[in-house]
This record gives sequence, C-alpha cells and structure tokens, in this order.
Amino acid sequence: MQHRADAITLQRCERGGAVVGDPGIEPGVRLREGVTVPCHTLRPVAHCEGVDKRRPHPRQDEKPCAFSGRAAWRGPTRERQRNVAKKPSWVIDKEREKREGLWLFGLHAVRDALANPARVKLRLVLTRNAADRLGEDAWAGAGIEPEIADPRRFPVPLDPGSVHQGAALEVRPLDWGGLEDACYPGAGAALTVLLDRVTDPHNVGAILRSAEVFGAKAVIAPARHSAPETGALAKTASGALERQPYLRVKNLANAMETLRGLGYILLGLDGEAEETLDHALGEMPEGAAIALVLGAEGPGLRERTKETCDRLVKIPFARDFGSLNVSNAAAVSLYAASRNVS
Repeated sequence: MQHRADAITLQRCERGGAVVGDPGIEPGVRLREGVTVPCHTLRPVAHCEGVDKRRPHPRQDEKPCAFSGRAAWRGPTRERQRNVAKKPSWVIDKEREKREGLWLFGLHAVRDALANPARVKLRLVLTRNAADRLGEDAWAGAGIEPEIADPRRFPVPLDPGSVHQGAALEVRPLDWGGLEDACYPGAGAALTVLLDRVTDPHNVGAILRSAEVFGAKAVIAPARHSAPETGALAKTASGALERQPYLRVKNLANAMETLRGLGYILLGLDGEAEETLDHALGEMPEGAAIALVLGAEGPGLRERTKETCDRLVKIPFARDFGSLNVSNAAAVSLYAASRNVS
C-alpha cells in the first residue's frame, strides 16, 4: 500500500541519522529519500538508507536486524541468543516416525514384519548371510526387494550397540484402531494390560510377548511417557509386536474408565497393597473381564491411576524382602489372571 509523502511526518535526528516516523505507517513501506520504516513506532527505526552520514556502509559480515530499540546494525558478536524450548524426546521420535518411518532389526522381527500384511514396508536392507537365512520367500510375498549390504558398512541409521544380525526393515507404525474395538470382551479371554509410564522398550517388548502367550486382547500405554514403537522394542518382543495390539492413548485414566464401562475389573499392582492378587482373583466370578494395571519400576502407579483402579493387589513373596521388575510382574499376573478368565 502506497502512502503519500505529505501524509507522513518524518523528522531527521542529528545523532546517528535516525529517523522518527508516524506510528500509522505500514511496515516495510519505502518512503521518499529511500527511507524504510519497518515497524509501528516513534523510536529510531532499525534501517535508515541514505540518511546516516556518520555511519559508513555496513561490513559484509553484518546484517540488518529486526528493530529492537537499540542498534540499527549488529555484527556477529552482537547476535541475540534466542531461548528456544527443547522438544520432548517423544515428540522428536513421533516426528521422525512420520517423516522417515522406523527401523526394525533382527531376523525374527524382520521376518514377522515381512509376513504381516498390515505393516507398510518401505525399505529392506540385508547382508548376504541374512538374506540366505531369511530365504527369498520371506520378502517375495511382501512385495519388496532387498538391498544387499556389506556387513562392515551396514547403511542403516541404528544405534552402534544394536544387534541387527544383518537384517533391517524400514516400516510405518501399525494402526490397531480404537480402544473399544480392540478390547471389547467378546469371544475369547477378556484380559488386558495397562502400563503407567513404563518407558523401557525392553520391558514393554517382554510384556508384549507375555501378553500374546496368555491371550491378552491389548497392551495399553499413554502416548506420552511410554515406550514408542521402536526397533529395540520390536526385537525384544521377538515378533509379538506384529500380532499383539499395542495401543497408546492420550489419557490412561480415561482409558481405564472406558474399560470399566465395557465391564472390566481394574486391578492395580502395588507392592504396598494389603490384598494379594490370588485373593482378589478368587473372589471374582469365573470368566470376568480383567484389566491389569502396572506401573514403572521405582515410582510405581501414580496416585490418579491408583484411585481409578477397582482394587489394589500385590504379588506375595516367600521371604520378607523381594521384588520383580515390571515385565516379570506382568508375566506372573497374566498367568494368574488367564486361569480365571479362561
């Protein structure tokens, strides 16, 4: 938008050749005599072209800056540091998954992912030895051709300590649908597992294996502060990730309420509980739908999670002191509960 010069009040100041403009001037409007007014202000503007006679032309390493009310030009030593909030790791992982997919590695994880028609496959990288062990039928049915790689320079962005066995497959995360569809207590055992802030992918992978063995309908975790679907999780799950639904929900307490509405009884595993798991299961009717809720090692269940549970139970120990990690506790609990719901 052009402005008439006579509609603008410009006043030249002797110190530094600064320019004072009318606050109604639109940003970026070029005025008479080559003056640019970049902001609505009566203070000296950031850039004055052809007016400042005391200041030589800026050096090549300098650049014009947005008006800050201080200097018109700033060099490399006057760069302002911006406080940019660091993204949480789960946000970075999710953005990377959308942009690049995720890499599964290990012979078992890759073989089961290739055999899963629901899995979107992007790239398969194999060493000659891994290709011989998998066999051509493994990737021919999946509609993807492998890239044969040198084992000394494996061209896949994996952690240095990852035991890939010469096999890696880039895929998209699985979509298991909604909570009600996956956990509806219809035919089969009505048994689910909920994880409260369990972030170790090895623990979650082991829990997925146990959930598949004992017939759980799904493993449920919050979208934040939980283990995402990664190659390490898939390798620990040893193929169970392709068959066992792993749902990540926005709010764990709301998911628990949804399960309660479907008829599930929510049992929270707490080492300080008074009631044992066997006693609680013995009081339930045969075939009751059961949801086992387990917390992270150390912190355990959060207070709101405890309050949402129907009962808090513990696994009894033979001696005064004893402990199980969360994956072992899940396996023991799933075995005990599966006998009640079967």
